[in-house]
Amino acid sequence: MKKQAAKKTTRPLRPKKSWTDKVNDPTKSFIVKKLDNGFADMPAGAKMLIATPKIVDDYVRDIPKGKSVTLKTLRSDLAREYRAEYTCPVTTGIFLRLVSEAAHEQLTQGKPLGNVAPFWRVVGPQSALNKKLSFGESFVKKQRKAEGIAD
Repeated sequence: MKKQAAKKTTRPLRPKKSWTDKVNDPTKSFIVKKLDNGFADMPAGAKMLIATPKIVDDYVRDIPKGKSVTLKTLRSDLAREYRAEYTCPVTTGIFLRLVSEAAHEQLTQGKPLGNVAPFWRVVGPQSALNKKLSFGESFVKKQRKAEGIAD
């Protein structure tokens, strides 16, 4: 008696989420948690904010033209706003990448420059994140130069 091969079941593929969909995901909410152990630059017992991509997007959109904010300042400002002592450096970096990719995606779809999150005001040419962006470093350099942001 021959063994029958198992039938492969195929699940319908879910459409891939766009960068913009990932930033605007309504199922994500922020968390403020007390750290049991020290982590990165944060001591045990500290209150740490885990933001959302949308929170980071909103923050970036509020940075005035021609101004630059460091990632450290962004984290500090968000922690203060959400009554925490620190903001998670790992998730903040991930969310800033999502915001950056979403803004570039929107530009390639024809959205005007003034209507996207100006991530280049946080992501500088020397930033490790700049080297991970799918569209390369030249866009960031060009936008910072156009706004007179010194590097």
